Amino acid sequence: MLLNKFLGPLLLVGLSAAGASAQALRPPAYPLITHTPYFSVWAFQDELAGGPTRHWTGEPQGLEGVVRVDGRAYQFLGQGVPLFRALAPTAQETPYPARYTFSKPAAGWEKTTFAGAQSWKTGPAPFTDDATRPGTPWKTRDVWVRRAVTLAGPLPTGPLTLRLSHDDDAEVYLNGVLVVQKAGATGRYEDVPVPEAARRALHQGPNVLAMHCVNPQGGAHLDAGLYVALPQKALPTARQTAVAVTATQTTYTFAAGPVQLTVSFLSPLLLDELETVARPVSYLTCTATAPDGKPHPTQVLLTEAGTLASNTPFQAVATRPGAAGALRWQAVGTAAQPVLATAGDGVRIDWGYAYLAVPGAGALGTGDPQALKTAFAATGTLPASAPLKGPAQRVAQAAVLDLGAVAAAPAAGHLLLGYDEQQAVQYFGQNLRPWWRRGPAMTMDKALAAAEADYPRLRQKATAFDQKLVADAQAVGGKKYADLCQLAYRQAIAAHSIVAGPKGELLFFSKENFSGGFIGTVDVTYPSEPLFLLYNNELAKGMLRFIFEYSESGRWKKDFPAHDLGTYPQANGQKYGEDMPVEEAGNMLILTAAAVKVDGKPDFAREHWPTLTKWVGFLKRDGFDPANQLSTDDFAGHLARNTNLSVKAIMGIACYGQMARQLGDLATANEYQTLARDLAKKWMQMDQDGDHYALTFDKPAGSWSQKYNLVWDKLLGLNVFPPEVAQQELAFYLKHQQKYGLPLDSRKTYTKSDWILWTATLATNPADFEALVGPVWQFANDTPSRVPLTDWHETTTAKQQGFQARSVVGGYFMKLLAQKLAQ
Repeated sequence: MLLNKFLGPLLLVGLSAAGASAQALRPPAYPLITHTPYFSVWAFQDELAGGPTRHWTGEPQGLEGVVRVDGRAYQFLGQGVPLFRALAPTAQETPYPARYTFSKPAAGWEKTTFAGAQSWKTGPAPFTDDATRPGTPWKTRDVWVRRAVTLAGPLPTGPLTLRLSHDDDAEVYLNGVLVVQKAGATGRYEDVPVPEAARRALHQGPNVLAMHCVNPQGGAHLDAGLYVALPQKALPTARQTAVAVTATQTTYTFAAGPVQLTVSFLSPLLLDELETVARPVSYLTCTATAPDGKPHPTQVLLTEAGTLASNTPFQAVATRPGAAGALRWQAVGTAAQPVLATAGDGVRIDWGYAYLAVPGAGALGTGDPQALKTAFAATGTLPASAPLKGPAQRVAQAAVLDLGAVAAAPAAGHLLLGYDEQQAVQYFGQNLRPWWRRGPAMTMDKALAAAEADYPRLRQKATAFDQKLVADAQAVGGKKYADLCQLAYRQAIAAHSIVAGPKGELLFFSKENFSGGFIGTVDVTYPSEPLFLLYNNELAKGMLRFIFEYSESGRWKKDFPAHDLGTYPQANGQKYGEDMPVEEAGNMLILTAAAVKVDGKPDFAREHWPTLTKWVGFLKRDGFDPANQLSTDDFAGHLARNTNLSVKAIMGIACYGQMARQLGDLATANEYQTLARDLAKKWMQMDQDGDHYALTFDKPAGSWSQKYNLVWDKLLGLNVFPPEVAQQELAFYLKHQQKYGLPLDSRKTYTKSDWILWTATLATNPADFEALVGPVWQFANDTPSRVPLTDWHETTTAKQQGFQARSVVGGYFMKLLAQKLAQ
């Protein structure tokens, strides 16, 4: 297997060229470009050329790579998005009206002969509860929709496809014949083959596409269209021989005829270099050798579709060329440029510009993605081109690296991929720049030039960092723990955006990916923080500053913290429909104390002491025996007298006392630390249930839960609970594991893997830690849910329950943080 000198310890999947056995862990998805919630591209399958590359939401964001050796072309990266001709386009492509009702109709509502639809209302699709989207508001449990589809010409001869987006359960009929019934919700549009029976029902003239969707909880959305699949010509693929994942890099090897090609994606997320990690530029490096030692002319093509800069594949985009020092670049962005206009979860950026830059003699061009590949396959070059406009999925920018006559000596070239969003977040009505662009004179040209100058240094430093992370994690938690840390690293960082605040302060905003899209969610910050407390405390504090500001500005008037600041990227005030009072108050007190401990000085606490005092007052009054409310595990529902939440309140009170001591207020310190210890004794008496502690203080028979909040007692040296509490719980947990992990609590068999890693950190011996971590590793390896790592999975099947690509996997670093704080 060809591995260049920059590749360190890794997660290796597949077979090497020498036929060595595979390294065990197979990631659920592979990170390729990872910088922010918007600039984030993944491979959702093991073979890099096995499907389109995708945004973490699952929508295609097309990168394609072709290597040409001795005049023969092989695809090694991505695949073209399937092409369709619309018979009845979705509202995402072209708005359309439809008849609808929120009241259950009579039987036969889906048939063409149904007369009752004359009394239904008419409105524009989609049908949605999202007020930010155009369409018909839908707030009821059910909606029934009938859409007229008129075919004037000959019937289509190609395969028919239904393009469907639904939240939740949906059923769709074509002229009364069932096309599909689907349970659950989709975060994106899915293409569903139309069965032959429904296809036969299609005829010239008027047709009816009838839909029913159920909204029992959460969001509501329904839209569908009818398409004809168009034929496409595919290139032969290079044979993938291995793939390696490290903390900052994903590297593939291929056999392309007589040439061996290594392709490495590097996102230099080095948290000790704030300017580097904030700069939205990734590198793609191609290295080729010929094992036979003979010369083989070799060229590499990379195309980047306009969908990297659009929310939908149908938005109009335009390209433009430019130069930055020794680099030449192409950029693509939407024609409309609706800066910060669209907020939501399953959406992508449609303002700013995606950049593709090439140093030296590399060639650049624009065109239709398929036409660019065809021309390159024939000639090894790009056709002449000019700035291009069109739908995002039909516009691409391209670069060619000519590696020359490749022989035994490695030949290499690289490209830069960047994104200039220009404005990152709206903060109480004020648009804020990304951190890297905070200076008025800063431009993307300068950022690209700096990134190119840094390229050799960053490749070496990133590899050294990857090696150290593996060594450190393996030393404290074993090889499987190190594998999980590598898998989580880029995902956790790239679910955030580093922003310059109104006063120039650093703000680090998370997006609550795939679980509402909220911005700056406190109970998402809480599990994410270990990674940042470990590697860059300024980023850790940057996740807390805006929550303090929200309260201290008077905009948030309650005596506990807000849940969030809005829906990404609009941070204009809480959007979640319900408070989490004890959860968020405990989180903010604990995390502030952790940041202070890492700082080694209490300045951060002093700056916000009146606010911390207000919040601890709330916990003192209402935290110990919580009323019926949500916690961060809100998917499990409301719970009264939640004992794990009570532990959080006790930890928050103890943390306040610890910070008071660091500030020199010994009387306050003694008062709150004594209170915390007294409450801990009371907690033990009230919650003891034989060989474990119960889920709630009223002790339902056989109930239990992971007491992951106890971990801060150990990390921060609070010494509130006697050690035997954690020891007893650990012994109980080890008896109640499933194949793929320890359930969250006794109510269900699903779990949260970040909390398992926190719970495991309570262990006093390596064997117990590894016994809890091993099933999480097995889940990551076995899960059939091929998406960026989910933190919420079923422990009996390894299937995703919900959530993906979230920052909370930063919580996997809790064991490493414990080691750091113990030093």
